[in-house]
Formats: sequence, structure tokens, C-alpha cells
Amino acid sequence: MDININEQIENPLLNRTEVRFECTYQGESTPKILDVKNRLVALLNVNKNLLVVDSVKPSYGEGKAVGYAKLYDSEENLAKIETKHEKNLFFLVFYCKNLNLY
Repeated sequence: MDININEQIENPLLNRTEVRFECTYQGESTPKILDVKNRLVALLNVNKNLLVVDSVKPSYGEGKAVGYAKLYDSEENLAKIETKHEKNLFFLVFYCKNLNLY
């Protein structure tokens, strides 16, 4: 899986950077959001607790997907802005990883 960053936009009102990217995965299944997140964290060299992958939309039959992620400047700002469902999913994955349940 290869990820190319198409656009990074600073959003000072929400204290975050919005990232639009393209993911190429020829001959592989559509990547899981957690795999995309880990690749973006490595590519952007950021703290994984501050990055939220909002969407990954595959193109039918092409082995490509476009995605949108949000990189916050602090966990406090992330907690204030993200919806409860997204935060629950974020913390569920985070704690399962730390407890080696995932």
C-alpha cells in the first residue's frame, strides 16, 4: 500500500491540519483504516493519538482510494471537537492496542 498526500490545509479555527490523501493498493484488499492511520503517522512523523482518519473511499475496480484525515495539535482539542462515536472508537482501539487485545 502506498499513500500520497495530495493536500494539507491548516485550520486554525479548529486547531488542526486537514489532510487529503490517495491510497494505492493494487492486487491487495482495501486497507483497514487502522493500517492507513499507521502509514500516515509514519509518513507525517506525528503522534498517532492526534490523528483521526475520517474516511477512506475506494474506487471500484481500480485499487485506489481517496481519504481524509484530521491532525490535531493536542488531545484536548481532539476531545472537544470529535464526536462521541469517533472518540469511543479511537479510545477503544487505543486501549485494546495497549492491552494487547487487538
